[in-house]
Amino acid sequence: MDPDRLHPQARAAIHVQQRVPLTRATLPAARLSMIQATPDEVGGGPRIRSVVTVDAGGVPARLYRDSDSGALPVVLYAHGGGWVMGNLDTHDGLCRHLAAASGWAVLSVDYRLAPEHPHPAAVDDMARALTWVRGPGAARYGLDRGRTAVAGDSVGGHLAAVTARRARDAGIHLAGQLLICPVLDPAADYPALDEYGLDREEMRFFWDAYAPPGVDRTQPDLDPLRADLTGLPPAVLITAELDLLAAEGERYAARLLAAGVPVTAARYQGLNHNFPRKLAIFDAAHIALAQLAAALKRW
Repeated sequence: MDPDRLHPQARAAIHVQQRVPLTRATLPAARLSMIQATPDEVGGGPRIRSVVTVDAGGVPARLYRDSDSGALPVVLYAHGGGWVMGNLDTHDGLCRHLAAASGWAVLSVDYRLAPEHPHPAAVDDMARALTWVRGPGAARYGLDRGRTAVAGDSVGGHLAAVTARRARDAGIHLAGQLLICPVLDPAADYPALDEYGLDREEMRFFWDAYAPPGVDRTQPDLDPLRADLTGLPPAVLITAELDLLAAEGERYAARLLAAGVPVTAARYQGLNHNFPRKLAIFDAAHIALAQLAAALKRW
């Protein structure tokens, strides 16, 4: 990659979070680093009408609402962090912005993390949360059970994509899916070094933590590119030019389109991995958020 193509805001963002070489021993420090960088990367987000902690079918979650006008449609949100990091607080600002901009309720899911809880723990937690959203327990929170979407950034995009396919297989209609710089290909051959915020060794660590060696990574719950994609809900897929994951995200968008799924795919030039989460740094993050919110309004 040509460093001259790196957006000035991306160049500054690289130095905000202290990167820790990932091993089992250093994972606690890496988790803490992501949390500590959140105020500078994401900011606090807007004040909205309601933020409450809920038990979503046995899965901890946080529900965001910025409207009191009847039952709201709800987007089920899976945070990024390589399946091993991230929590409700690291994505609080993003979920607040999404709820305020879209008029939808946002249910942020605190799924179990690897390596303590490897596949399929995270995607099973997403499934339980989706069942709760569509059941009677969610009614007291003013949610429209008939209008549900899924969303996620980075590995959260992977969880959202798998959840959408599982929902289709279970006969559950979803309004749409928002996939932000998603991880999609467990067999991807990445460059040895990426100076823009994500590298091959990190991706290997993430995959080995979530789907340890010996697990069949060709199954659709791990490799969405191998799945039958017909009948999936409309998708908006955002990629960043200088992201290791851009190519697989764009391949997935092409496969969705070939399967007859309405897709909007946008590559943001000069930017690096998961810029839409970093609303306190990137002007483009607000543009991407507006794009996602506009899709929800259409759905």
